[in-house]
Amino acid sequence: MQFFVGIVPPEDSLKRIAAFQRQWAHNLLPDVVEPHITVKSQGGLTPDNNNWLNEVKAVCKNFPSFRVALHNPAWFGEDVLFLNVDSPQIKDLHRKMVKAIGPSDQLIKHYYEMDLYHAHLTLGQTRWGMNREQLEDMYQRTEEALAPYPAFEVDFLRVYQEVEPDRYRTYLDIPLKKG
Repeated sequence: MQFFVGIVPPEDSLKRIAAFQRQWAHNLLPDVVEPHITVKSQGGLTPDNNNWLNEVKAVCKNFPSFRVALHNPAWFGEDVLFLNVDSPQIKDLHRKMVKAIGPSDQLIKHYYEMDLYHAHLTLGQTRWGMNREQLEDMYQRTEEALAPYPAFEVDFLRVYQEVEPDRYRTYLDIPLKKG
């Protein structure tokens, strides 16, 4: 059982993105987890050590709400299609979270954290059933289906828990500092 911490778009954007993802029958990603922006991935967030949850809460308590904007689609290699994320604060939040939890250098590298971190919202990838041709089709249709891309205020983070292999659900929402 694993955990990770993310940002959830507002409900209307969440539904629109999920409906777009589901247009490709082979896209299993919507069955794995709802559309989100990962802030802290699984490294160091283990069920046998719940101290990390207190660290996440402490970071959130002292980190003010901020604005995020989704924009143009892009690629990680040829296998992952995502929406870029524009927010000066998100990288700072990510770094504070990683430092507070203290995963090993090996886990940081494995999960592309710290200097390797690139905030994004994944639309589809080959790992979750799509092939390159389907991803290209998705890329071509993204602008028409999802623009104008949403910008929104982030006032909480969502902790996700793996409830069965490759299935993540909401575990806990943690508010950010008010004001």
